[in-house]
Amino acid sequence: MTRVFSGIKPTGHLTLGNYLGAMRRWAAVDQHRADAVFCVVDLHALTVDHDPARVRRLSRQAATLLLATGLDPESCTVFVQSHVDEHARLSYLLECVATDGEMRRMIQYREKAAREQRRGGSVRLSLLTYPVLMAADILAYGTDEVPVGDDQRPHVELARDLAVRFNQRYGHTFVVPRATHPAVAARVMNLQDPMSKMGKSDDVGPGIVYLLDEPDVVRKKVARAVTDSGRDVVYDREARPGVANLLEILAACSGGDPEALAGAYESYGALKKDTAEAVVEVLRPVQEKHEELCADPGHVEGVLRDGAERARGMARPTVDAAHRAIGLLPAVGV
Repeated sequence: MTRVFSGIKPTGHLTLGNYLGAMRRWAAVDQHRADAVFCVVDLHALTVDHDPARVRRLSRQAATLLLATGLDPESCTVFVQSHVDEHARLSYLLECVATDGEMRRMIQYREKAAREQRRGGSVRLSLLTYPVLMAADILAYGTDEVPVGDDQRPHVELARDLAVRFNQRYGHTFVVPRATHPAVAARVMNLQDPMSKMGKSDDVGPGIVYLLDEPDVVRKKVARAVTDSGRDVVYDREARPGVANLLEILAACSGGDPEALAGAYESYGALKKDTAEAVVEVLRPVQEKHEELCADPGHVEGVLRDGAERARGMARPTVDAAHRAIGLLPAVGV
C-alpha cells in the first residue's frame, strides 16, 4: 500500500483550520486508502521559547483530538514523535547531507527568526535545522505521499532533495516522497484577518475558532468576523476576502459550493448565523468524542504506546540502513 505520513505540531490549540484543512480528510480518506502514519511532532515545538508543561499538555490534547476526529488505531498508526528515537537518529545524519544555504533559504526560518528578533529574543539553532528533522520524520517511514498545504511544500521538496542526495552518495536508502495537495482540503482564513491563514500559533484569539470552543464562543467569533464594504453577498476571494472566507467555511462544513451558496443570502447577518451553526454542528461530534476520551486517559496512553511501538518497527530498518550506508559501525549486541 501507499504510505502516507502527516504530523501536527503542539504549539497551540488545534483550530477549525486544522480540522477542515487536514484532519477531517485524514480520518475520512487517508487512513482507509493507505498505510497511514499520523504523528504529534512535539520535538518541533521546542524550536522557540516554550513552557514545558504546556507542550506536554498540548501534545496530549493533540493526540486525543486526532482520535476524536475519527482516526482508528486499527486502521492507522498514531503516536508522539519523541517516543520514537529514530526521528532524532536520522535527523543528525541528514544534517550531515544538508547545507547551511538550504536551511537559511527556507522562508519559514526567515520569517520566524525575524519575529523572534523583533521580540528581543534569541534564535535557537533548532529553528534553523528543524526542516531537516521534518525530512527525517518523512523519510524514516519510507513515505510515498505527504499531504500538505502550499506553505509546507518547500519542506517536502527539501526531504526529496536530501533523499536523492543521500541515495546518490551512499547508495539507495530512502524512498523519495512526493507532496500531495488534496483538492477537497479547505483553506480557512483568520476571521479577523481574512488575508491570513487561521493558524494555531497566532496571537489574535478572536479570529480563530478552536476545536474545543464552546458553541456560544463559536457563534460570537463568527458574528464578529470581518466582512467587506458593500451589502451584497458575493463570492470573490480577491475583492471580498471576508465574505469569501465565511462562504468557504460554510461550504466546507455543509458540503456546498461557495459561489452557489452566495446566491442564497441577502445579508451578512444571515450568512454569519448559518456559518456559525454549521461550524457548531461540525465540531459537536469531535467535542463529544474528545470528552469521552478524556474520561479514559488510559485508553489514549495505550494507543500512543502501541502506536510508538509500531512506528519504531517501521522506521528502525530504514534508519539502521542509513547508519550503515553513511559509514557508521553497527552497534554490537543490539
